[in-house]
This record gives sequence, structure tokens and C-alpha cells, in this order.
Amino acid sequence: MASDHYDVLIIGAGLSGVGMACRLAMACPGKRVGILERRQAMGGTWDLFRYPGVRSDSDMFTFGFGFRPWNELKVLADGEAILQYIRDTAAVHGIERLIRYGLRTTHASWSSVAARWTVTAVDELGGEHTFTAAFLVGCTGYYAYEQGYLPEFPGMANFQGRLVHPQQWPVDLAWEGKQIVVIGSGATAITLVPALAAKAAHVTMLQRSPGYVLSVPSHDAISAVLLHMLPARWVYRLARRRNIALQRLLYRAALRWPKRMQSLLLADVRRRLAGSASITDFTPSYDPWRQRLCVVPDQDLFDTLRAGRASVRTDTIATFTPTGVRLASGASIDADIVICATGFELQVLGGMSLDVDGEVREPGKLMTYKGVLLEGIPNVAVLFGYINASWTLKVDLAAQYVCRLVAWMDARGTRVVVPRAPPGEATDASIMDALRAGYVSRGAATLPRQGRSGPWRVSHRYEQDCRVLLRDPIDDPCLTTPPLPQIQPPTSAPPL
Repeated sequence: MASDHYDVLIIGAGLSGVGMACRLAMACPGKRVGILERRQAMGGTWDLFRYPGVRSDSDMFTFGFGFRPWNELKVLADGEAILQYIRDTAAVHGIERLIRYGLRTTHASWSSVAARWTVTAVDELGGEHTFTAAFLVGCTGYYAYEQGYLPEFPGMANFQGRLVHPQQWPVDLAWEGKQIVVIGSGATAITLVPALAAKAAHVTMLQRSPGYVLSVPSHDAISAVLLHMLPARWVYRLARRRNIALQRLLYRAALRWPKRMQSLLLADVRRRLAGSASITDFTPSYDPWRQRLCVVPDQDLFDTLRAGRASVRTDTIATFTPTGVRLASGASIDADIVICATGFELQVLGGMSLDVDGEVREPGKLMTYKGVLLEGIPNVAVLFGYINASWTLKVDLAAQYVCRLVAWMDARGTRVVVPRAPPGEATDASIMDALRAGYVSRGAATLPRQGRSGPWRVSHRYEQDCRVLLRDPIDDPCLTTPPLPQIQPPTSAPPL
């Protein structure tokens, strides 16, 4: 059993964990920082997902780190390019040496007497390792890595073809010339369909209900022109600011004028379909941004539909058959391969459990303070991204806040901070309550709660978070600094 102590211990070496470590390297260079990563490689999502066409669903100028801009003109990058970007960023800031690979964190226990966390991790052979840390930061994302969500469709055992979930993409899967059904209508499904259709006999996207789809250019033509006139760092900084503003404008407009925005989005889809599919298959039953808006580069999905290489069906599965699926409408679809792009299983802190002085604490019953710290838990942060913009925008703000907090603690000479909420502040809403996606509804109970107001309510507003996390004073009546327990020296034994 090995033991190591860190000033800050980060759980997860994906986009969030690497970003957090880089921020600490810049703002708190004297701190001993460690990273525990369950897999044998950094990159998180972008090393895990290997399905054809995997790419970002946010523009890279805002998906990239604020301290290291995305210096390419490609707007929606493929998974390999994003993974390389993470690796290069880690190399620039010397993060690779901080990572301990192949360690799955299982439990973290806080001791008020010692003012530190003891973290238990298990390696791939079942060996147990312990680490201690003054401050703990969870950067594990929001879904379980072991497996994706796979509904129990009737008759699945009868299907004689290949049944695949994108989260566990088989390296030996050959889809050339095959009939394929992709179940789902989210970002993964609309990415898979054009990528598979390039070599498949035909791809059918089978959806229970439609989502909003928006086509964006894959190449930033404005920045390409500006590069001939301005320094590259200015151009990419302008692109980032512009796209942040556009994201915020689109989201606010969707909330304020939902029907008008729906009409604009559907008019664009109707024009791009050009009669190749029914607009009803792209008309959601909900207002824009009640689920994430799906984006496609250079209308690749619509081009694939117009070319006849793919089609869309809106229906539910009555049962699987040996040769495909039979729908509730009575129609059947033959398939050699069925891909269930049916979403994630939500998970907080990578499934790690917590206790404070032996008392179990469940994140799903706690509020977040400023969307970063956990109510009533000493010296712990959990980084969550935005649901209405690029994930990294919020994660990077949260990382900077953690650095500010650590520096503030050092300046005050305090070793412990605990967010304390006033009575009656908590609500039943989760931090992702504004998003009506299926995976959020299924796993809402595992997510931290929201408060009614102030630092206990998650705003999902970038401009507000910039103020709250980067400029507002750290000192706050809700952020308590309890004194350390006094340890009494042992009583001397009476003389014989």
C-alpha cells in the first residue's frame, strides 16, 4: 500500500483535470499537485470514444482553454485533434509527470483533526493505494465510463446481427456495405450517420423524438481573412470572444422568443433538406435549448440524406427481430448492425464515495456553492461545465476560482474552508435541471442540488460567472473557516 501527500489532488486527467492542473501550475506554482486517472491515458472522453466521426459538438474557439487558444481554423474538431490538443497543453505546462495512471478512486474520507483528505484508489490488479491531500478537486465529468445507457428493448436477444453502443466501440467492427440502424437523435447519432453512410449500404437514424439540428461552417472564414491582417493571437482571441457572444445571444433569444427561434431553426432545416426527408422528423416537441442544440459541420447530415445514403424514421421499437427491428407502427427495418446511441449513465465524482469524519455525504443531496464547491464539505471542488455552451468555458472559470481560493487560504493562514447554506435554501432541482435530456432525467438524483438564490443557484450564464468566480471577493459569510480541533497532549502516567 503506497501513500503520498499532495496540496491539491485532482481526480481525472481529461479536459477538465488537465485544465485544472495547468491553472494551478500558473497561479500556484509552489503547490504539490497530483492527478489520479483511472485509465492508462490522459484525455478522458476524447481518449475513450473511438466511434467513427467522433468530434466536438461545440466550436473549438470556446471549447479550447482560455489560457491556450485553439490555433486552427477548424470549427468542429475531430476527436483525435482534440486529444492531441489536450496532450500538447499538458506537455507545455509539465502536467504529464503529475499523473498516476490506472488508479480508480473509490472513496475519500475527510478528517477534521488532521485537516486533510485520505483518498483510496484501486489499480487494475485490485491493489489498494492511499493518498492524502489538503484539497480535493473532482474532474471526472458527469457520466460513467464503464458503460453507456442501453435500454432493455423487447427481443434484443433475438437479433442475429451486431449490437453496439458507441461508448464501447468494437475495434473489429466492419460496417462497409452493411445495413445499419442508429438508434437516437442526439449529438452522437447525428455524428455517426454521415460517417457510417460514407461506406455503408444504408444508414437509418431511428429516433423516438426529434431534436434541433443546426448546420455551422467547418472552417472559420472570418478568422482566415483576419490572419492576413492581424497577429494570430489577436485573431484567435477575437474568434473566442465572438463565439462566446454568439452562444449567449442564441441561448437568450431561445429563452425569450422560443417560438420565433423555433421557426428560424426549422426554416433553415427545411431549406437544407430540400425535400429529402419530412420536416416533421426534425420538429421537436419542446422549445429550443430545453435540450442541447445539435450542430453538424457543413450540413453533412443533410447532404447524406439528400444523397439517399441515409434516412430518418421517427417511431418506437416494438421488438427486435432476428434481422432487424419491428416498429410500433408495424413497419420493419432490416439491419446487419444496430448502434444504440442512447446516451449516458450519469455519475458524479467517477462513482467515488465521500465521508466527513466518518459521516457519509452524498453529492446528490448537497447544493453547490458558486457551482464549484459542495455544501458542508471541507476543501473539495467539483468541476462541471455548461449545459448551454461549451463545457470548457465553465470548467476553466471554476479552475481559476479554485486557484483564487487556494491562494486566499494561504494568505489568511487558514487550512479549511466549508460552504454553509442558510436554512431553507435547498430545492429539489439538480444543477442540470434546465436540460430536459433523457440522461439528465434518469440520473438527476445523483447530481448535486440547486439553491433558491445567490451562490447556491447555478446560473449557466457566462458573463455572470466571470464576475462571481473571477472578480467577486473570495471572503463570504457563506464560506466558513472553522478552527482546527485542539489536540490534547497525552496525560502523563502517575508516578509509581
